[in-house]
Parts: sequence; C-alpha cells; structure tokens
Amino acid sequence: MDAHIRDLRYFVAVAEELSFTRAAAERLFISQPSLSRQIRQLELSMRAKLFERDRRTVALTAAGAALLPQARRIIEQWEGAQRAVAAAREDRILVVGFQTRIGRGLVPSMAGALPGWDLRFRQVPWSDPSVGLGDGHVDVAVAWLPVPGGGYSWTVVSTEERWVALPAGHRLASRAEVGLADLAAEPFVALPVSAGPMRDFWLANDQRTAPAVVGAEAETAEEAFELVASGRAVVLVSAGNAELYRREDVVCLPVAGLPPSRLAVVWRREDRRRAVRALVAEFVRCMCG
Repeated sequence: MDAHIRDLRYFVAVAEELSFTRAAAERLFISQPSLSRQIRQLELSMRAKLFERDRRTVALTAAGAALLPQARRIIEQWEGAQRAVAAAREDRILVVGFQTRIGRGLVPSMAGALPGWDLRFRQVPWSDPSVGLGDGHVDVAVAWLPVPGGGYSWTVVSTEERWVALPAGHRLASRAEVGLADLAAEPFVALPVSAGPMRDFWLANDQRTAPAVVGAEAETAEEAFELVASGRAVVLVSAGNAELYRREDVVCLPVAGLPPSRLAVVWRREDRRRAVRALVAEFVRCMCG
C-alpha cells in the first residue's frame, strides 16, 4: 500500500526531533501510541526499518536517512501542487472550517465579504486538531486555541470565560457559579486523544491537582451536549457556546478561576492567496471591530 503524505509528515517530524515523545506532543499533537503505529505502518509499506530506538534514544537507520530528503521533497511538492491548484481553480471557492457553531453574527456578515467567491462552511470533528487545514480541505478555520503550532498562523478574535454544562437535574444546577473543586469528582466529556493539547484544555487538566475523570468522549459539540443531557458526564464550554447550544435539559454555569478560552481565525502560513488574507482580515474586522 502506498504511503500517505500524512505518514511522511509524521516520519519527518520524528526524524527531525529524534524523539517520538517530542514529535507527538510538540509537532503533531497526536498521542505517542498513534504516532508509533503510523511509523510502523510506513515501515511496513517501505519494507524497511526507518528508526533504531530504545528507551532513551532514537536514531535514523541507513534506510531512514535515505528517505528523509525524499520525504521532505515530496511534502514540499505536494504543498506546491495544492497552492498551484488553489490559484488556478476556476470555481473560486473558499472553505471555512469550524468545530463548534460559529454564531456570534459571523456567518451573515461574511456572506458579502468576497464578491465573486463562493464561501462555504464545513464542520470538522474534534479528532482533527488542525480543523481541516492540515489535509487542505479547509482554507481558513475558526478554531479554539491551542491549535498545532507547525505551519499555521492565527489571530485571536474573541476571549470567553469557560463554563460548565450540567444535566438539568444536577446537584449543582441551581448555583450561580461553581468552582473547579466542585467538579473534581464529576465524570467529564473529553475530546478524542488525537485532539492533543485541546483535549487537556477543555478538561482543565492544567488547573487540577489530579487529571479529570473521563466519563465519555465526543467528536462534536452536539455529541457532547447529548452526553450531558443523558446524565453521563459534564463538559466545559465557552461562554458563547453556552448560549449557542442552549437547551432545556442542560444548564450552563460559569466556572470561577479558570483562564478564559480563546477563539481564533487560523490559516496556513504558506497560503498567500489574496482571497485568504482578505477573508482573515474580514473575520478580524467583524469580531474585533
């Protein structure tokens, strides 16, 4: 089976970091077991061992060293092909990716932002931390930070408090606000492991003395709210999304003391199309005034 561009990106990240842990956590924002699995698949498809590794060190084999410049070249050529096709495309379509409802008055205000361009919106599951930018299916994303650091630029357009969504009959539902300590024993809805640092952020793990209890995982906000309504778990949400996803069987309350969430407009750093930059500027204008 032929290797995918994604597999080559994973290989290059490990080869440059010489660490599966750093490549997974700092470059690719996937779990280390997932990264190891993908590298094994690449080795099988290449019929060659690419890395020598033990508990402390990672080194390229002769086959890996031979593949590295070729992999970099293939990735560069593929990105160039994407840019060339985008520049030549006659349909003049731009796709905006999102993972939770955009709302906040953005969609209507964007309709006339780029005359002659067809602006489309695509929901991307939380399992893709690049919100569709990584595989080229999305041109601009409206995303909650953090997003993968490699190859992307972003501008924060909104800062919102983190709230918690509870089942309507929950013991805390009558409170005006809660603290994270009040929720310490509660099972939480978690984003998929592949969401990387965003999973930890929406579990508030950096604010806890012990990691959150994960009661369920969800790929989308709609799934998360269904899990909350069923009484299986609670979930952290932004203040804006608490309003956008309002429903009778769920109660949303502010959580005191948590650093706020940040909503950003994100694009590929190498994408220098005027239409993309104009769309980014319009998002910033609409959200920031």
